[in-house]
Amino acid sequence: MRKGLPRTSITVFGSIIDKIILTHLVVIGLPTVLYCYILSGGGTLLPMHIVIPVLYFVTSFVVIGEAASTALTYGSKQSGSRALHKPTFGWIQRFLRTPRTYDSDRREVPELQSGTPRSSLIVAAYLPNEQHIILSTLKYILTTLNRPKDGLEVILAYNRPERLAIEDELEKLADRYPDLKLLCVEDSRSKAENVNAALEVVTGEITGILDADHYPNRDCFDRAWRWLESYRYSVVQGRNVIRNHDVNFMTSMIAVEFECMYGVSHPAKSLLADTGMFCGSNGYWRTSVLKRVRFSSAMLTEDIDATLRTLLGGYNIVHDPTILTTELAPVDLRSFWFQRKRWAQGWLEVTLRHQVSLLFSTKLDHWQKLYWSLLLVYSAGFHFIALQMFPMMLSLSLTNETTPEVAPEYFWVTTALTLLSGPIQTLVAWLVRTDLVHQPRRDYLLFCVFIPFYCVLKSVIAITAIYDHFAGNTEWVVTRRGLMESLPAGFLRKAG
Repeated sequence: MRKGLPRTSITVFGSIIDKIILTHLVVIGLPTVLYCYILSGGGTLLPMHIVIPVLYFVTSFVVIGEAASTALTYGSKQSGSRALHKPTFGWIQRFLRTPRTYDSDRREVPELQSGTPRSSLIVAAYLPNEQHIILSTLKYILTTLNRPKDGLEVILAYNRPERLAIEDELEKLADRYPDLKLLCVEDSRSKAENVNAALEVVTGEITGILDADHYPNRDCFDRAWRWLESYRYSVVQGRNVIRNHDVNFMTSMIAVEFECMYGVSHPAKSLLADTGMFCGSNGYWRTSVLKRVRFSSAMLTEDIDATLRTLLGGYNIVHDPTILTTELAPVDLRSFWFQRKRWAQGWLEVTLRHQVSLLFSTKLDHWQKLYWSLLLVYSAGFHFIALQMFPMMLSLSLTNETTPEVAPEYFWVTTALTLLSGPIQTLVAWLVRTDLVHQPRRDYLLFCVFIPFYCVLKSVIAITAIYDHFAGNTEWVVTRRGLMESLPAGFLRKAG
């Protein structure tokens, strides 16, 4: 008899399907009934036909603006092991001559003079899930990273339900490398608790944070220190690259998406509005600031929560796309679903907790507030609004009504920008791609075709996340790691 899916998988997928059906009855079914009622009563959906394209236009405008700024700054530069560049940040504020909350003369990153101080690297791990990759990660770090003049310490902060056989191997590795410290965080149930425990023992002036599958470039601390030593910035976020892009179609699409995010969109936040975010891994902090901020285990996206608390505390974050790390993408749909649902639900939590404080903050200027409001409130609501085109078209069909007359120029401009924004961002991602991991051009072309379907999928996930949040479901489903693949040829050489 042929084996089927495990009963637990069937239950999980059944629960997901139930949520999708329920949420879309609310998001699509009920609006369809409402729109049919309006049209049958002689009303019109003209306001919806005007407002929704405007929202698409705003999103497309931001995406294209981010792509243009990144292309102008990094498009002609070599990737991977390129030297540190000194772009001008806050283009919006400078162009509009907006007063800044700090001395503009301090914005230029100074030359490295005194050398990188003692540094600490915290590797957070949940060992039952990552026991088959953690040794490879630690060996890579210990044998590859440059040592600052005052030394480097690597702290593995991990939790597990019971002692595992891999811990014997870890202890042997720690005996071979005195820089490695093993910290088992008893009773921990989250990455946040693991990192917070490690902060009690760190000794470096800089603290980097990595997930268990990340391989950073060898001079990551040197590059981060160039930004941190002036005290203008307190956090530097690097660029994450997917190295297992060739496993299947999904990993190849995630890899291109990451190039669009970390290679284009994130650096543009610094270029355009002089702001940034800590993305959970490959981030480098002034240790004194990190100890003040710490992480909340009550938040699903503790990194974004820490980002907002950092910015609201008056500290600045910058993105440096030359600080590279590679990581593993989810290799199956289940892992992808729960990872992205946690991200969407976590962003909603952060929005509800910090949006009001953001608006009244004296630490950010009004352009930074606007940018972050777009990221928080607008992003949370956009998924609901984006799906409204389906009930609108369905209600028009059911009532045999025609689309309200809207100026054709308005329709074509908003439609063209919406359709072009994704491919433009992808093109720039190709231009600024890193040579650390070779991904074929074909994947970028396929991603351009796949963007509309990918956006709908992410909207479905986001709507489900909103349902889970208000239903009180904050369960953290661990992202399963694929088996550790062999490193690409020349990877260690390129990692610097």
